[in-house]
Amino acid sequence: MAEAEEIVSNEDTPARRPHGGLKRRRRALVIVVVGSVVLTGAGVAAASFIKSPAQAAADTRPPPASVLTAAVQEKVLAETVVIRGKVAASQQIDVSGEGAGGKEAGRSIVTKMAVKAGRSVDMGQLLLEVSGRPVFVLRGAVPAYRDLRFGSTGEDVAQLQKALAELGYASDGDPAGTFGTGTERAVERFYEAHGYSPVMEATDPAPTPTTPKEGASQAGPATGSASSPKAHVEPTPVDPGTPVPRPVVPMAEIAYVRAEPAFVEQVSAQVGDEATGDLVSIAAGDLIVDGSVGAEMKGLLKPGQKVSIASETTGSRADGTVESVADKPAKPQKDAERSGADTYPVKVKPSGRLPAALAGEDVRLTITAASSGEKVLAVPASAVSAGADGQTTVLVRRGERERRVVVDTGMTADGYVQITPVDRRSLAVDDRVVVGVDEQRTTGEY
Repeated sequence: MAEAEEIVSNEDTPARRPHGGLKRRRRALVIVVVGSVVLTGAGVAAASFIKSPAQAAADTRPPPASVLTAAVQEKVLAETVVIRGKVAASQQIDVSGEGAGGKEAGRSIVTKMAVKAGRSVDMGQLLLEVSGRPVFVLRGAVPAYRDLRFGSTGEDVAQLQKALAELGYASDGDPAGTFGTGTERAVERFYEAHGYSPVMEATDPAPTPTTPKEGASQAGPATGSASSPKAHVEPTPVDPGTPVPRPVVPMAEIAYVRAEPAFVEQVSAQVGDEATGDLVSIAAGDLIVDGSVGAEMKGLLKPGQKVSIASETTGSRADGTVESVADKPAKPQKDAERSGADTYPVKVKPSGRLPAALAGEDVRLTITAASSGEKVLAVPASAVSAGADGQTTVLVRRGERERRVVVDTGMTADGYVQITPVDRRSLAVDDRVVVGVDEQRTTGEY
């Protein structure tokens, strides 16, 4: 029995060995599978960073070149010039103290200042007083350039007469342009209305109508006919040796401005100052715009061209025209640094009256130097090419197909060229024309 048990015991021992070996084999298989996965992942990761030279070159190659096209347009072509300008009055005058104060004044001193900077000025108004003598402002286009007195004739006399008449001081009885007794009375009344007496000077009397004696005929010598009701008598002459005091209008006492509105731009003196140099600056007339262009643009501008006036500060806009373009370059201002390039003054006249608030404002001027006047076919300048045969063409693209169209060119403006196809049926609005190649883009239109 003991032997039998031993045998049984020996049989049990081998029965357990196969079971343990199976587990070891399974464990080994799992390790192999996991290792394979890890190695595979590492290979994929490495492949993403390690490239062959051919693959690297392929990845860095630029995208295929793209053809750029633009649409044929129908538009009004306008060549514009954009410059800066400053809004100012149409006339600016400086009133100086030169010659003011009269001959009796030992020194020319400002004895009264009747205006202030920024205030409006009325015609006939007193501006200032120099050594007790007044300086008035009157309406007139020509500055005073001589003293006017009895017997003076000319356009400047007519200008004085008209200016006084507008203020209610008519030169009754005097022809326009002749300084006679009527003009003398008008001058005296004007000065007296402002609390002054005109400058008087003693002159020899000019021949004047004489006073007839009693019974004298104004019709001429008696002839004894029935048509002469009175007998002729000799007139009583005026003593030619007696000096006659007559009013004089010194040129230093009148400042003429062309038009209203007028306002004082600057006052450069005060009471007690020496009356030297410019004492008062006056701006008069409607507002205009002063600009300038360089020599390269001067030839493009002509009087009458349309101008768009824009203020970036106020946002206001207005239309105008070029009034003048200077033939000579502007002189550099005092104490101003010279840039080296000549500039030519340009004056722009607004179509309507500009707001007074724009005075002194810096504005943008867009000047239409040339225009087609009506809508024309136009393409970007880069779309037009000239062949060896001398023909001018554009390359029309539809899908992947291209064809050349012969055209005649017209004016050029703002990067566009006017075109007229020789065969009008070969080109239409919205057709696409090639303008270039963009090697960095993948789209073919813009």
